[in-house]
Amino acid sequence: MAFRLSLSGPARTFLTAFSAAVGRLDKSLSPFDTIARLRAHTFVPSDAIYVFHLVLAVFWLTIMQVPSFPSKLLIPILFGLALLIPFTSQFFFPAIPVFAWLLAFYTNRFIPADYRPSVHVFLLPTLETVLYGANISDILTRFTHPILDLLAWLPYGVIHYTFPIVLAIFMWLFRPPLALKTWAKTFGYMNLTGVCVQILIPCAAPWYELIYGLTPATYGIAGSPGGLVRIDALFSGDGYQRAFGSSPLVFGAFPSLHAAWATLGALFVSHFWKGAGRIVWAYVGVLYWSTMYLTHHYLIDVVGGACLATTFFYLFMPDELRGAGGRGSAEHGGARSKYERYDLESRRPGVFMGLDDFASDTGESADLSDEVEEENIVYRSPNPSTGGSIPHSSMHSSSKKPPMQNGTGNGRAHRHTASIASLIRADERSEGWSPIGNKGFSFPPVTR
Repeated sequence: MAFRLSLSGPARTFLTAFSAAVGRLDKSLSPFDTIARLRAHTFVPSDAIYVFHLVLAVFWLTIMQVPSFPSKLLIPILFGLALLIPFTSQFFFPAIPVFAWLLAFYTNRFIPADYRPSVHVFLLPTLETVLYGANISDILTRFTHPILDLLAWLPYGVIHYTFPIVLAIFMWLFRPPLALKTWAKTFGYMNLTGVCVQILIPCAAPWYELIYGLTPATYGIAGSPGGLVRIDALFSGDGYQRAFGSSPLVFGAFPSLHAAWATLGALFVSHFWKGAGRIVWAYVGVLYWSTMYLTHHYLIDVVGGACLATTFFYLFMPDELRGAGGRGSAEHGGARSKYERYDLESRRPGVFMGLDDFASDTGESADLSDEVEEENIVYRSPNPSTGGSIPHSSMHSSSKKPPMQNGTGNGRAHRHTASIASLIRADERSEGWSPIGNKGFSFPPVTR
């Protein structure tokens, strides 16, 4: 007996989604394809942003000391090759803002101290006291407990670094390609802006106040893991002490990019997967608390990061993705879906976020098992005045499914759509265009 692969539920949908996503990839390795596309490209004023990226990259590479010259020339050479090959370019080109942020974050340590602004030690605690009536972050750190340490560590030190990657994978699998490009662009420019603010307005974190008081800070002071040192002690390690001790941006308390990452991710998840909003915003709330409990940020830093993320979300979300879940529902001001356009029955809501929505985009006929019984396609009259629906003349008479009335099913959404000719209403067709007439089918059509 031949072995038959039969999958159902999320596993089957994931596999189908992955297969479809891989099929959409450009697998060309020829640089000439990229050159041809570049020659055919019509340049617009917005393309000037890449000139800005080029100038910024030259600046950071010039002041970069590690790796030294000429080893650091490998960075632009390898990146240029990645952009030139079509297969790698489809990943690296949309991620240019992300790489620009990473380059700025790493290389800012090499800016000479003489050109750096003074570190603000009083600014954040003073603003927090004035705006909120107390030093909220200081209040939250007065009581600590190992259980609270673990509760704060998971969102701050673990989920924070994996959440953007997981979200990008879900975007790639279950949403249009434009959604992933928008996520990469928004995420990259938001972080680049945040790092620039942290460089231009350096501010000390609460851990500095706990260790050094309000004494003036210098750029020679090493970073501190703050409350995460208790996690190192709990697991008998020193990973966070080494990581934060060698941080290239020690005085980057404002705005909180931890809060910005979580807020931006929650906005994207809530926009594209409505059912997951409560879960992701609960995570965001816990992360807000953890940033202050672990003495890494003041409340005003958290508010600043959340405002930064919200601004960039609405600034970079394209019109094509605005609306309900980015699918352009007519009631949300976007283009009508195929169900609204042709007055078809809407798909059933799924219990796993995005899976049912994805199925309509990648083709429901991509089954891995032939055990599912094929449903008949029901012909619906193009004349609305006739009412009801009649079976297509070519249907099997032995079908067990009753005909649908007025385009609706018997509690289950149909797997196929009717022919395009039957979906165009009579008043929307020019006379003599369709082979479907009041007296049945005629081919070729007779012009009256």
